[in-house]
Amino acid sequence: MLSIIVPLYNELDNLDPLYTRLIPELEKLDRPFEVICINDGSKDGTAEKLDEIAAKDSRVKVIHFRANCGQTTAMMAGFDHARGDIVIPIDGDLQNDPADIPNLLAKLDEGYDVVSGWRQNRQDAALRRNLPSRLANKLISVISGVHLHDYGCTLKAYRREVMEGVRLYGEMHRFIPIYASWQGGKIAEIPVRHHPRIHGQSKYGLERVVKVLLDLLVIKFLGSYQTKPIYIFGFLGLLCFAISAISAAFALWLKAFEGISLIQTPVPLLGVMSFLTGVMCVLMGLLAEMLVRIYFEGRGRTVYTVRAKRNFDAL
Repeated sequence: MLSIIVPLYNELDNLDPLYTRLIPELEKLDRPFEVICINDGSKDGTAEKLDEIAAKDSRVKVIHFRANCGQTTAMMAGFDHARGDIVIPIDGDLQNDPADIPNLLAKLDEGYDVVSGWRQNRQDAALRRNLPSRLANKLISVISGVHLHDYGCTLKAYRREVMEGVRLYGEMHRFIPIYASWQGGKIAEIPVRHHPRIHGQSKYGLERVVKVLLDLLVIKFLGSYQTKPIYIFGFLGLLCFAISAISAAFALWLKAFEGISLIQTPVPLLGVMSFLTGVMCVLMGLLAEMLVRIYFEGRGRTVYTVRAKRNFDAL
């Protein structure tokens, strides 16, 4: 089964055109499908229109949020409720083209676990949207090691198994290919069409860049130090201890050879603050190590994932 996830926020004018374009494309695939629409606290009549569409087509399922929670949360709700073995999110503003879905599935059938759309000819504001997006995509690719041209494109196809255990927060829906790569998934990228927005207005501005960068720090930390947080905290602690030792030595040198009293220079204060910061970093690292063990052992989780097993049932 194929599950299509459509997060929506104040997209009343786009719902009928989206339905009339999306459903025929899915029917051409000759496979069972469901369309899960998440109403993310809309206030423009989107909820009533979704209920109207769902009443006449049982393949359309609707989730209404009580308040606006953001695109990532809406997509997470879609993933949680999806029954298909392949899940495809798509924007509800008609900028993604439903006609690209067969291309995503064809690429997925080549043995990939995630196929990401790449808006080569993006129809958005060049300076306000496109340029920051290109810079962010390059930065994410370098830091994560998963090289994609367009992390921000919602139109992607996922095999369900690579989504097992993934929880999304902040603006992290764009980082799902990175999560899949951590699980050993094969990632591909294909060009997709992108249309200018006709109805409504974009819900994103330049402030999203800051959110994405902060989420990227979280992703990098989780990817590199999730099971060994003492490495990062311990390194910072040792660095602070080194600064403290150098500061103390320099302060003593000033006292002994330059005749400068310890109270006449801020160097001793730097040494003390660095030492205390180092102690806090080490203690935080030890605390984080304890939390990691509680998380994995208390919930019966492992630090590895198994793709398949052979002959274990024969014992």
